[in-house]
Amino acid sequence: MEGVSLNHVILGLVAMGISLTLILLGGKPSIKPTKYQALLEGYLRFVRGMLKDNIGDEGLRYTPLIAAMGLFIFFSNLLGMVPGLDAPTGNMNTNLAMALTVFLFYNFEGIRVNGLAYFKHFLGPIKFLAPFFVVVEIISHIARPITLSLRLFANMKGGAILLLALVGIAIKNPLTMAVSPVALVFIVAIKFLAIFIQTYVFMILSVVYLAGAVAHEEH
Repeated sequence: MEGVSLNHVILGLVAMGISLTLILLGGKPSIKPTKYQALLEGYLRFVRGMLKDNIGDEGLRYTPLIAAMGLFIFFSNLLGMVPGLDAPTGNMNTNLAMALTVFLFYNFEGIRVNGLAYFKHFLGPIKFLAPFFVVVEIISHIARPITLSLRLFANMKGGAILLLALVGIAIKNPLTMAVSPVALVFIVAIKFLAIFIQTYVFMILSVVYLAGAVAHEEH
């Protein structure tokens, strides 16, 4: 068990290293950006657009957090495509650490922006049902990091198991070798699609939680 955990920690550091290296390679902004710089700028525009659509202009301050988290999750997922490697996001410890970071950060921001008024939304719209709503809201908020973690874990782990199973069938049964490559390409394509989708889902849910926390009373 210690070896498995260490493996995920090392691969997580590799994903962080890849993300940081790609950002540093972008260099300083220029009037005539290279194709690589244009790609990075496109990603940042995508993140900024996501924040502006859900929070407004004030949400742009969260660009570094959401952009960095997206890169880490994407490259962590991508490492799972390498034979013999397990995606760091295929481990609940990695996912729970990210989800708890989001959980603590959006609650902190909610209190920072709205003060004690942040806790009013826990009371619900009907005063005499406030005790009921408080319990429901607390359970709902506690469930958020759990569901964030499990969704990413299940998709990455399930995809890896399916890919390994298909490769195993192709190796052990020569009669399926003619069909298996086609199926393998299909499964790999689906896995790549899942990598993008799960990265986006984690990012957009984090943004939505932030939006709900920093929303002003009148909103």
